[in-house]
Amino acid sequence: MSKSMEYHNPVLLKETVDGLNIHPDGIYVDVTFGGGGHSREILKRLGPQGRLLAFDQDEDALKNVIDDSRFTLINENFRFLKRFLKFHGCKQVDGVLGDFGVSSHQFDEAGRGFSTRFDADLDMRMSQKNPLSAYEVVNSYEEGQLRSVLKLYGEMKNAGAVARAIVQYREKQPIRTTDELKKSLGKLLPKFKEQKVLAPIYQAIRIEVNQEIEVLRDFLLQLPEVVKPGGRISLISYHSLEDRLVKRFIRDGKFEGEAEKDFYGNVDVPFRKVGGLIVPTAEEIEINNRARSAKLRVAERI
Repeated sequence: MSKSMEYHNPVLLKETVDGLNIHPDGIYVDVTFGGGGHSREILKRLGPQGRLLAFDQDEDALKNVIDDSRFTLINENFRFLKRFLKFHGCKQVDGVLGDFGVSSHQFDEAGRGFSTRFDADLDMRMSQKNPLSAYEVVNSYEEGQLRSVLKLYGEMKNAGAVARAIVQYREKQPIRTTDELKKSLGKLLPKFKEQKVLAPIYQAIRIEVNQEIEVLRDFLLQLPEVVKPGGRISLISYHSLEDRLVKRFIRDGKFEGEAEKDFYGNVDVPFRKVGGLIVPTAEEIEINNRARSAKLRVAERI
């Protein structure tokens, strides 16, 4: 297995890149570079005049940079898509690929604090430059704030009980590590169901730390200006909060309310969906368990 595959096994690799309908001399963007799996596949399909720009805010991803004159890696958050494309001389592009969520590397690096499998400092930052870490969220948010984060981003019915347990525990001592976070939850973590209870708690804290929902909204709203007419977006999400935003944006051009209509009552949206929802096959899930919740949506700029 290659170094980049070890870093992050790309999900729905062929389907996602196929969705871009690549023109050999086009300009494309991979906003979630990671191990570079999707980027390498895009480069295979580009000709000598083609160009690929990739974003990744995680400094660890810089180790996977591709030595190719057609390729540029931007070590920034993709919420600044338009700004950095302009800086690199690109006003509009032919396609944008996004594979959201946490990379396999981030889950597997114990010290990053993303996984329930390891004891590590409470961190969960996708960018080491981020001033907010899981430690601050867990130890400084008021009970009401914690409850809101757990309910909104973890979609937890017992968010109040979890927030209360954390606050009561930290009154005696700070919660510094993932193991201490588990201890603070006590009886709320029944034996043999630990992972099931912890997963939405970790998800909620991680989303808050990295502002993932705000970042995704900011990113999606830039796409109508950035993608050329006829250009494609190919976007993979892993949980309902992300997928709901992507689905509504493609369908309505916005996140709340009904789509805008023109003078004649026709729906006026920037993108039209291409095909239906794509999910991994049973074979892919068997090879890469983290693909199990992936949902791919493709759309074309009108």
